[in-house]
Amino acid sequence: MTEPLVELTRSLITAGGENPGGTEAETVRVLADACAARGIDVELIEVAPGRPNLIATLPGGDGPGLLFLGHSDVVPAGPGWTREPFGGEVAGGRIFGRGATDMKGGLAAVITAMDRLRGAGLSGPVTLACTVDEEDTGLGIRALVRRGLSGSYLGCVVAEPTDLETVIACRGDSYLDVRITGVPAHSGRPSDGRNAIDAAGRVLALVAEDQRRLAASPDPLLGHGTWSSGMISGGRGVSIVAPDCLLQLDRRLMPDEDAGVLAAELADRIDGAGITGDGIGVEVGVAMEMPGFRTAADHPLVRLAGGTPGAWSAACDGGFVARDLGIDCIILGPGGLNDQAHQIDESVGIAELVEATDRYERLARELLGGAR
Repeated sequence: MTEPLVELTRSLITAGGENPGGTEAETVRVLADACAARGIDVELIEVAPGRPNLIATLPGGDGPGLLFLGHSDVVPAGPGWTREPFGGEVAGGRIFGRGATDMKGGLAAVITAMDRLRGAGLSGPVTLACTVDEEDTGLGIRALVRRGLSGSYLGCVVAEPTDLETVIACRGDSYLDVRITGVPAHSGRPSDGRNAIDAAGRVLALVAEDQRRLAASPDPLLGHGTWSSGMISGGRGVSIVAPDCLLQLDRRLMPDEDAGVLAAELADRIDGAGITGDGIGVEVGVAMEMPGFRTAADHPLVRLAGGTPGAWSAACDGGFVARDLGIDCIILGPGGLNDQAHQIDESVGIAELVEATDRYERLARELLGGAR
């Protein structure tokens, strides 16, 4: 039973799918072929040219089903590997390659579990939604929630790497662009101008102050929202008072936070601090938003998944499913987020893949009924 699982994982790794780059099509083809070979229905929905979402469904009864969620893209391999990044090498009980943990192994485990569930007489369908572009701008999940899913679901399992721990909550993420305009002047008389870079420094001081406020009231499970200054650019030359500056901020979101509201609040604080006016203008916009989620610890999906419910430090597509489709989520998958995902020589343990498959199968049987 292990060999098909290993070979499917290896095939998904060798299919690549680096993003940015928009190259998920081969991974989706491998998934679609694997589903067809196992009698699982497949629908492909093109999100952008050559970038299809995949919906794989194992039919069941007329009741609500169980949804699995994954993504077909991987982050770029980058330099420094001691093994072929897309070779799918097997050694020491592990499978190596970019995406082994994040999240080709999880996808292979889901498909293998669905294969085992054929003919089980489940009360509802088991569906895998595999999206494109999760590692970049989220085109796939945004298209999925706009389109919606047919039928209803008792819950969603995001098959991202959690070391097979049951995660019931994760923060979301957002990118805020702070565009600052000033007045250029000769640097020999800087008072003739209004320096946008100096204004940016004052904005960053406000951000640091808000970070201290957030840290003072942590959530017992998720901690608190965070600010991180990711990029800054501006100015026209060393001898010119800077007439423009762009700050790009990462703001991790608690499940009840909205990036648009946070952007408006930051703009209000900037105005209130007297940074704007007298030639300085500031606009705050949302460049990207990925919502977080929280599922009750006593939810049937959580109880049946087992283990001690925990939280995740990253963001994932599950927040969209929870917020926009109203489906409660957990994250449960093989591989380590912090020690393997996005790392050089990324790998996943074969024993973890086997256990993930067993747990996915058991979870579906217990949630949806059906004979063993």
